[in-house]
Amino acid sequence: MIAAAKPAVRDILEKALQGERLTVAEGVTLLESHDLAAIGAAADRVSRRMHPEPYRTYNVDRNINYTNVCTAVCDFCAFYRGPKSDEGYVLPRDVLLKKVEETVELGGNQILLQGGLHPKFKLDWYEEMLQDIKSAFPTVNIHGFSPPEIYHFTKVNKLPLDEVLRRLRAAGLGSIPGGGAEILVDRVRDEITRGKVSTDDWLDVMRVWHKMGGISSSTMMFGHVETLAERVEHLQRLRDLQDETGGFTAFICWTFQPDNTEMSDTPPAGSFEYLKMLAVARLFLDNIPNLQSSWVTQGAKIGQLALVFGANDMGSLMIEENVVAEAGTVHYLTIQQIRDSISELGYQPRQRDVFYDLVDPALEAKAIEVNGSRSTCDPNVVALEV
Repeated sequence: MIAAAKPAVRDILEKALQGERLTVAEGVTLLESHDLAAIGAAADRVSRRMHPEPYRTYNVDRNINYTNVCTAVCDFCAFYRGPKSDEGYVLPRDVLLKKVEETVELGGNQILLQGGLHPKFKLDWYEEMLQDIKSAFPTVNIHGFSPPEIYHFTKVNKLPLDEVLRRLRAAGLGSIPGGGAEILVDRVRDEITRGKVSTDDWLDVMRVWHKMGGISSSTMMFGHVETLAERVEHLQRLRDLQDETGGFTAFICWTFQPDNTEMSDTPPAGSFEYLKMLAVARLFLDNIPNLQSSWVTQGAKIGQLALVFGANDMGSLMIEENVVAEAGTVHYLTIQQIRDSISELGYQPRQRDVFYDLVDPALEAKAIEVNGSRSTCDPNVVALEV
């Protein structure tokens, strides 16, 4: 029983604990409440039911942003540069491959490959990039090209979506990250961004990819211009698509980081709001198996607390991260700190891959040994950091 909560909230939480699907109105009621402890306790119970295993997981990968040049104008983004900016860059191929090599040396098995919406590159440029990576590092999964990028490829190349995805997969694309979702409500998207993918087109990229047999993650960036009802509408759209395709492996949410953006006067959402949103997501998204902690934006302690508010995964060691860092939010953890965050809660820390399968113990031991006490996002890892 969830006795401490207000009656309306308690009834909704009991419903979720019974395994019944929550409605949009019930999700909004939870977000409107301040019964954080009760909501978190229910989310933890649901998470433990979905993940009765004695371990909690993390990943070792690297965010490689191959370009910051972008034709979209996103008021919330401190990372992008317009096509005419002197601060725009495109990573030389040898530098990109060096970053992948270093990731492998540090025990990583995946790279997160994302960039801006570059106006000039055709699809064969991206295919060659994928082929170069897979040729040199055949066992590395390329978790690449968020839906805004892929939709952009269809427009630049005047090609249908399914053809673009087939060609990218043939060239080596392994899975698709859920970036660029922000809030999947067009009113919100129209207010904070211009020249970027719509809600329906974001979802359609994922739909087509899933129906090809591909997997992807899903995300939410909240705490800006959206209403609580629009947050739940976002969750509803993800849940509906998951009912249809089953291709989402995970959901990751984080709070908008306003510093150094055009929306810098937006009051930042705090840890209370983050934990409540995470917990409600666990209760509402009954068909997405994994929820990640966002310690990168929340810091170590709240990142750890997320594991008892519905998350079952600590996310990535993140050897390199540029986008959130440009907004002035940079939290560093060593691999041992990530593992300690898990073990302090009574779980075994285990390294996983993109499919949420545990990696070979030898690879896990290598990652622990070679990373040692080195912090994530270490600026000395690679000479070119942007």
